[in-house]
Amino acid sequence: MVLSNDSALVLFSGGQDSTTCLGWALDRFRRVETIGFRYKQRHAVELECREQILAYLSKDYPEWGDRLGEDHLVDVPALADIGETAMTEEVEITAGNNGLPNTFVPGRNLLFLTFAAALAYRRGIKHIITGVCETDFSGYPDCRDDTVKALQVAINLGMESRFNLETPLMWLDKAETWALADHIGGKVFLELIIEQSHTCYKGDRSQRWAWGYGCGDCPACDLRASGWELFQAR
Repeated sequence: MVLSNDSALVLFSGGQDSTTCLGWALDRFRRVETIGFRYKQRHAVELECREQILAYLSKDYPEWGDRLGEDHLVDVPALADIGETAMTEEVEITAGNNGLPNTFVPGRNLLFLTFAAALAYRRGIKHIITGVCETDFSGYPDCRDDTVKALQVAINLGMESRFNLETPLMWLDKAETWALADHIGGKVFLELIIEQSHTCYKGDRSQRWAWGYGCGDCPACDLRASGWELFQAR
């Protein structure tokens, strides 16, 4: 399989980080496809946000719209069946005995990137973009740079390919992520992220804040809010 160096596949959840990564990819590659996952997540409203964001990008950014290719939605219900986490069940968000919050879904990003690579193989796409970060994050081990690099080696060996797993946000805090979105797409892109993306773990879109919609008190909302405030102060 020949992989096109001008193509990218973005792991696109509909959240702030993946939307920023999608803009980053559209700014760089001739053809960009997206992949999302339905895993019985508590915040499944993000799947609806994905559709809205893709529609707005096609409408408000003609140059990006011309580059935006097929969207793929993959069902991975087994993650919820074996996970027992606050991301898939209506339970209180707490820290576990291992120090990780119970929003950690074991193996999630490993599986998502492996599925993405399998799809990229079929589609002839070389670059796989994900919004994982180990600067402002909840301590998830599958978001670390070492994890992604190790997985890239394993995937390339197992598929006899030369994929690039790219992480544009790896060393950025949330304020810098807001700044990157502003640099890529300006005010219109920022407004799109605020109004249409979803990050809240609880799936709450009934409350509107300066930084977007969410419950306002889960870890994801806290990170997004504090990053927005710092970005605005700079």
